[in-house]
Amino acid sequence: MGLELLLSSPIISIAVFCVLAIFVDAVKLDNKKTSFIFSIIALIVTIGFAIYTLTLPTELLTQVDRASSLTKGMIKFGGYASYLDIVFCISGILTILAARPYFLNEKYEHNELYNLVLFAISGMMMIAHAGDLLSLFIGIEIMSISFYVLSGYFRTHSESVEASLKYFLLGAFSTGFLVYGMAMIYGATGSLNLSDISVLISANQFNQTYYLIGFGLMIIGLSFKLAAFPFHQWAPDVYSGSPTVITSFMSTAGKAAAAIAFIIITRALIPTEILTDELKSVVTKSKDIIAVIAALTMLVGNITAVVQKNVKRMLAYSSVAHAGYLLMGVVGGNVSGWTGILFYSTAYMFMQIGAFIVLSVLERETTKNLEVEDYNGLSKKQPFLAAIMSIFMFSLAGIPPFAGFFGKYLLFYSAIQGGYTWLTIVAVFSSIISMYFYIGLVLNMYFKEPNENEMVPNYGTAKITLILSTFAVIILGLFPSIIEGLFKRF
Repeated sequence: MGLELLLSSPIISIAVFCVLAIFVDAVKLDNKKTSFIFSIIALIVTIGFAIYTLTLPTELLTQVDRASSLTKGMIKFGGYASYLDIVFCISGILTILAARPYFLNEKYEHNELYNLVLFAISGMMMIAHAGDLLSLFIGIEIMSISFYVLSGYFRTHSESVEASLKYFLLGAFSTGFLVYGMAMIYGATGSLNLSDISVLISANQFNQTYYLIGFGLMIIGLSFKLAAFPFHQWAPDVYSGSPTVITSFMSTAGKAAAAIAFIIITRALIPTEILTDELKSVVTKSKDIIAVIAALTMLVGNITAVVQKNVKRMLAYSSVAHAGYLLMGVVGGNVSGWTGILFYSTAYMFMQIGAFIVLSVLERETTKNLEVEDYNGLSKKQPFLAAIMSIFMFSLAGIPPFAGFFGKYLLFYSAIQGGYTWLTIVAVFSSIISMYFYIGLVLNMYFKEPNENEMVPNYGTAKITLILSTFAVIILGLFPSIIEGLFKRF
């Protein structure tokens, strides 16, 4: 029991701090700075626990006897789960640091903001540690409910309220697909435990009809959470209507959590050990479905982003395309694919958060300074912001030597390794399309005459987020082996 509690320490830590945050909010009702500092301390402490569990010998993980454990196999420990705990907490810290000056400028800072970010992260961590369909569902819902509220944080602005309502209604609808899918998988295998489900499917001891229906329903539910085609149409409206800092958090950490949920489900439902030709046919069809979704997601996301005149909306559509890139790792179904998803999720977190935070420090009255033409000649007005925005755009486009390039390389390689060369060709073509709007924004900043509109940044603690994000994008691009070597332990 003691070993299990030790391995569970990151989840226990974030859960305790989520509860304590409510009491801090109640005691320090008029002091937003206290909640701000408390939330950062909570995430730093949780990162400390996650680093500790990540460095523990892998032999310890096998010593937890599922039959006598507290969690009965519903929670997984160490490895990629601990790594993702660190990623999610870092995304939370970067978001909170940027959120305070942004909401102070908009005169909309409330303690609930920091509490909701903590709860969202607790849901993401539950997803990463899920060893059971029930714990996976709980994690997804904790994260989603927090996002529903955060997206409508500007409750007196019609765009924000509309974004929240759309997200809630469509999210609730997709949850229905997810729950029914899980019920069908339970009916097909007689178990909710992911390890047991994988073993039963590998041994061909399952009801194929229930399996196919359940698999299809779960793919629909998870595709919504990931904003994959054709369930992506909520994303641009929700992302553009939500507060910019919240958009950065939802489109990075939230997307990474959804991608991990995809991995967890597909590794259980599409086993690597195939014992019969009939099962091989079922598995191939399942992967083909995900491959088609990935291809269409990349193309639709990037083609639609090309015609956007609003930078925030452009980044929202491009985030749809990046969901397609992440799905390539799922389709590959190999070590390179899992490594690619973990690496790309990390790199994408830094470059997407950084890009949105640049928008947030220049944004005024929630809608001003968000058009592409507003950034004309930004290099002459704000050379620092223009330079780091260019780095984020180059990385999102997949141009070396930045982190986005190596992440795409791993995902493309995994798809080829898995026999999906055609999907890689589509991905390359899609990336070429994306260069039009990513590089186009850079050209506007450096080669067009500046507009007369005022572009004075409101940095505050957001400058820390920008510097850390820029540094991470460069370092991960130049030295990808720093993280890639870590993945070999998982």
